[in-house]
Amino acid sequence: MQKTAFITGITGQDGSYLSEYLLSLNYKVTGLVRRNSVAENQDYRLLNINGIEVMYGDILDQSSLLNALNKFKPDEVYNLAAQSHVRISSEIPYFTSQVNAIGALNMLEAIRVSCPGVRYYQASSSEMFGQNIDNDGFQRETTKMNPVSPYGCAKLFAFNMTCHYRNAYGLNAANGILFNHESPRRGSNFVTNKIVKAAVLIKKGKLNKLELGNLDSFRDWGHSYDYVRAMHLINNAPVVSDFVVATGESHSVREFCAYVFKKLELDYKDYVTQNPKYMRPEELKVLRGDSRKIRQELGWIPNYNFEALLDELVDYWLSKL
Repeated sequence: MQKTAFITGITGQDGSYLSEYLLSLNYKVTGLVRRNSVAENQDYRLLNINGIEVMYGDILDQSSLLNALNKFKPDEVYNLAAQSHVRISSEIPYFTSQVNAIGALNMLEAIRVSCPGVRYYQASSSEMFGQNIDNDGFQRETTKMNPVSPYGCAKLFAFNMTCHYRNAYGLNAANGILFNHESPRRGSNFVTNKIVKAAVLIKKGKLNKLELGNLDSFRDWGHSYDYVRAMHLINNAPVVSDFVVATGESHSVREFCAYVFKKLELDYKDYVTQNPKYMRPEELKVLRGDSRKIRQELGWIPNYNFEALLDELVDYWLSKL
């Protein structure tokens, strides 16, 4: 019997990859789309994906969530809707908290009321750990969480509410604690695609310099397609639980720049400068995830490493620009 999946944030990077993956598994894929005054801006990631059914709504409007759940009657729900830019969350902390925290609570409560038997996946984040890191240099499911941004704080609220609804009401609700994951579908105001796009423009003689924030922050970067496969595994795990999803390797923004510019036969030191306006109010230095739990219990293995991810991004922007 065909399963139905309902995805909030379906028009985003992860939502589009997850839609493609679930369709390949013969799911009926449905989703919630927040209305945008320029329609082309809100669904361009889905334009080449056939077979998706969506309706307008908003994670902050619980009536639209209830309407969608009653209409689509999903077997699985993936809550990916969020204000997803960490630095910008410091500029719009109230909105970020409403969407990322209260929005998740709205989704949980709508499920509890209308369809408590569904499988629920909450998109949690490595940003919840903040500066805390275990003695071996990794962050894992048991690492203490102490976020350092409005984004991370709101995500921690959603994480804890997901655990609470699982324990208090018996919902099949799980958290995926995903570390940074990128792709050509990532917005170019995020540092990864910002770097690659600018480097290609510099190579083509259309840009002279690239302004960034902290070059010495370290992140564990994977590919979005690998991580949506992990989402599906988590939402179908034999025992409902929370899982870290990460590559286990950490690289600095400086290393990222060096690799990309070298691939384009350039030296990043000639073009990259630091601008304080791109620094976070409270900088997060290092993220590196231990994903042994999902690898051992659910058999997840990423297909991309750091270099393969960057190679794909460079090839994409070379062809696009």
